[in-house]
Amino acid sequence: MRWIWIDKFIEFESGSRAVAVKNITLAEEYLYDHFPGFAVMPESLMIEAMAQTAGILVGQAKGFQEKVILAKITRCTFFDYVTPGDTIQLEAKIETIAPEAAGTSGRITRCNKLIAEIDLIFSHLDKNLAGKQFPEENFVFTETFKSLLSGMDLRQNAKS
Repeated sequence: MRWIWIDKFIEFESGSRAVAVKNITLAEEYLYDHFPGFAVMPESLMIEAMAQTAGILVGQAKGFQEKVILAKITRCTFFDYVTPGDTIQLEAKIETIAPEAAGTSGRITRCNKLIAEIDLIFSHLDKNLAGKQFPEENFVFTETFKSLLSGMDLRQNAKS
């Protein structure tokens, strides 16, 4: 099973910046077990939502030709909880991009209030320096992931 932790993109600047949203609802089962009696979105899932937002941004910058995976969380600070009924915005920016990897910075907000700052590093598997072989098909960017970009104007030139 593959879980998607963002609902849609509301802004997308190819090779530069993306903003996605996630609506938190009581219908999501994970809310019941995380802290019984205190329904909050787990911080690990907010990190994953940011990784999906930033990872799609990094993948799209190279036309989804690379298998992009999260390699490292370089900074992660949380300032508040997220509860059912909240809508969060996940803003990711590409700070560096090279053939082997990319670095991103990210902010999660709710109604313009800062919830978290998360900086991530992604590896481009096909350009990895360890010499490991991976499947030819792009198992990272499935059609489901790419469908999150439907309706976005991506005609801008991606950064090389």
